[in-house]
Amino acid sequence: VLSSLPLQVMLYFNVYYFPVWCLAEGIMLHLKYHLLPWQYQFLLVTAFLILSLAEGSRLYLGYLGNLQEK
Repeated sequence: VLSSLPLQVMLYFNVYYFPVWCLAEGIMLHLKYHLLPWQYQFLLVTAFLILSLAEGSRLYLGYLGNLQEK
């Protein structure tokens, strides 16, 4: 089994940057939430949840597959 070093490095740093991104997006969502109409509120929360879950699962699977060489 061959793993990719550039992918390992990017995954390693992305694991640390993802919580920072999630916190910053959550704070921005909280600050502008009450200023938006209800349609945009719904779309913004839905997009944030989908992106967070997708990125979290991508990092988890990438960590399992490439960083642990499985």
